[in-house]
Amino acid sequence: MNSDLLTRAVSNIYPASEKLKSALESGQKLRIYFGIDPTGPTLHVGHLSVLLKLRDLQNLGEQIKIVILFGDFTAQIGDPTDKSAVRKMLTPETISENLKNYREQIGKILDLEKTEFRNNSEWLAKLGLEKLLPLASEFTVSQMLERDMFQERIKKESPIYLHEFLYPLLQGYDSVVLEVDMEIGGNDQTFNMLVGRDLLKKLKSKEKFVLATKLLTDSGGEKMGKTTGNMVAFADTPTDAYGKVMSWPDSLLPLAFELCTRLSDEEVKNILAGHPKEAKMKLAHEIVTLIHDSKLAGQAEESFVQTFQKEAEPTEWQELTGKAGEKISEILVSNSVVKSKTDFRNLVEAGAVEEWPNKNPIVADQIFTAEIKLRIGKKRFVRIRPA
Repeated sequence: MNSDLLTRAVSNIYPASEKLKSALESGQKLRIYFGIDPTGPTLHVGHLSVLLKLRDLQNLGEQIKIVILFGDFTAQIGDPTDKSAVRKMLTPETISENLKNYREQIGKILDLEKTEFRNNSEWLAKLGLEKLLPLASEFTVSQMLERDMFQERIKKESPIYLHEFLYPLLQGYDSVVLEVDMEIGGNDQTFNMLVGRDLLKKLKSKEKFVLATKLLTDSGGEKMGKTTGNMVAFADTPTDAYGKVMSWPDSLLPLAFELCTRLSDEEVKNILAGHPKEAKMKLAHEIVTLIHDSKLAGQAEESFVQTFQKEAEPTEWQELTGKAGEKISEILVSNSVVKSKTDFRNLVEAGAVEEWPNKNPIVADQIFTAEIKLRIGKKRFVRIRPA
């Protein structure tokens, strides 16, 4: 078992990570489920952290059974999680249309032959009052009101509707029907997942692990999802997906590499130590490879470079010569291109020196080895040839 299986992209584990680790290492058979409400026609990168974690678990072997539950019934209610106002209720026809490509998209990450798919309309559509009322009696109104988004609505004097109280109850009942050993989801789903844990314990005397993953959020704490309009969708073309990742803020990079790739910590550390633009291009390539393939990712990268990075050949170059092994800073100082090595270092640290036209970053102590073209600032172009 990989050492970071229970830490990478993980927010919390209930009842304890040590107990889950013990269960996984013992070879115990575990039935693990992830629920997705088809509220839109495509999955997006917000789902990647969970799907990649499920793939990690699936790779442990046959003792792990992954169940993907489509909330085709609960989507009609609408999960109130993080919502300051009631969700619009969806029709069965809209939900069915949204679901069309979900399996195919999930198959980009998981092994479909080893994955079970269910719809919760199988049981929730048949759940009459005689079964619903005993379920509702397991929880109090005050327990439901503990949810953060309900507390926010109370403060704002915004309405809370009765059907919204039913959502966590019905999601919890999914765990009972499926008799799962574990549920995984984003940490915004923690309340709902723990309701299922409580119900399973009360009604089936069965323990359930809950693994909550971190969320892909921007610098303002907003989820990168459908609602905020800044998502990268599985249905996006490779070029569009690549371009969207390149528009993400630099501050998002460490979290995005952790959640949306499987590059090692050491690889990510080295990438982030370089130029932010190069790091973002690596991230975009990794994400497009996951939701499409490496060939299309390469083509998307080339398209991005052609469109946004390559520029017309400058008409004026300052021509210099240098000896192999000499520092570029020394060549520039000796030719009065920059005042001093310190001046050059300050320019480099400000991101004002780059190789032209590919915009590869230059480091302060870089050694001259072969002909190189540099842009210094926006308007100075220098070509250094071997002496």
